[in-house]
Amino acid sequence: MKRIFLAAVVATFAAGSAFAEDTCATKAVGSDGKPLAGAAKTSFMKKCKVDTCSAKAVGSDGKPLAGAAKNSFMKKCETSA
Repeated sequence: MKRIFLAAVVATFAAGSAFAEDTCATKAVGSDGKPLAGAAKTSFMKKCKVDTCSAKAVGSDGKPLAGAAKNSFMKKCETSA
């Protein structure tokens, strides 16, 4: 019985953490609290994806990527984000 309860608790927290993740789409809110639309939303989404991906553009040695490696990574990251 304890195992079932423990599994239910773990599953609840695992599902809750997925919903708590902030994405660019959830951050696209104006200063008045209303969701952005049109050109403002498009501009915000592009900037948000670039900012998010550029922070992740680090090689296996811990150094920032540059040149073709960075371009390739950014293209792949922005399409998946």
